[in-house]
Amino acid sequence: MASDGVIDLRSADKDTDVPPFRAVTRRSLCAGLGAGLGATIALPFLNRNARAASLDKLVLHGPPAGPSITLAYAVGKGLLRDVADKVEFNIWRTPDEMRAGLSSGSMQAVVMPTTVAANLYNRGLGLKLANIMTNGLLYVVSRDPGIRSIADLEGRSITVPFPNDTPELIFDAALAHHGLTGRVTVERAGTPIEAVQMLLAGRIETALVPEPAVSAAIFKAKTAGAVLYRVIDMQIEWGKMNGKSPVMPQAGLALTDVFMKDHPDRVEALLSALAKATSDVNGDPATAAGQAASALELPWPVLEASIPHSNLVAIRARDLRDPIETLLKVVATAHPEMVGGRMPDAGLYF
Repeated sequence: MASDGVIDLRSADKDTDVPPFRAVTRRSLCAGLGAGLGATIALPFLNRNARAASLDKLVLHGPPAGPSITLAYAVGKGLLRDVADKVEFNIWRTPDEMRAGLSSGSMQAVVMPTTVAANLYNRGLGLKLANIMTNGLLYVVSRDPGIRSIADLEGRSITVPFPNDTPELIFDAALAHHGLTGRVTVERAGTPIEAVQMLLAGRIETALVPEPAVSAAIFKAKTAGAVLYRVIDMQIEWGKMNGKSPVMPQAGLALTDVFMKDHPDRVEALLSALAKATSDVNGDPATAAGQAASALELPWPVLEASIPHSNLVAIRARDLRDPIETLLKVVATAHPEMVGGRMPDAGLYF
């Protein structure tokens, strides 16, 4: 592991078939994974005095995480031509940018955790959750391949990032479902990258980590001659908890009322383009990773490995209202303030 918080993912084996690529920094891997997922797309719309249907430039901002692979691919492949004359993609840096951008009106379409969308809607910020872009990114990673289920964690310790946020609350609910509350020691890390660094350093054995941090950790361990295992799929555990399919609608695209009023004819084009991009990304992870690697500032082998585990989708939020509300209720049971103090009404869903 390099210094200054850098996880160097370059292989030490010069004969490896994997092409050289850049290291993953603490900032690039961790940024945007806050608030449960924290992925943000900001679309500052220029030429505000033009006719309502005009959209000259669309700037997409997102974190180095699953949904942004879809975004970067859509931009690179020109799938957003019907949305704006010019489209760009830039990396999102801090969660505060999202709040400031939404407050100022400079961001009008934002990928955010569903819990955040519910919170902002309930607090009176005019927006709708348009779609879901990932059905869950959470996995338990361990140096012990003997762990295969939540039950196997009894008497053990696990490190969980984002204290009191969606990943920890979901994991706490899983422990309660299996009657293991208080019988598993839950340690906390501020971010996924901190948990990954502790795993790689051998300071901890097991951690709950989202993609693409999971794939980055496994890849780095392999290049260092060690092994990390993806031992528990939390999406499958979520399905067991609810007696339903493993659909954990973790994050999606929210559109402000202002955007929908100013550019009503572009909403369908935007959602259709993202649906097309999602299908392409899932169908050909290698091509998608190559398209998105530079924009996301992550090595393409890590992105390629992460795509099959990122559960990327593009489903209208109204069609997933039931699983979304299931997730919100689980979170609100322990922390109602995270969803704005009450369950959102039908007005949240586009």
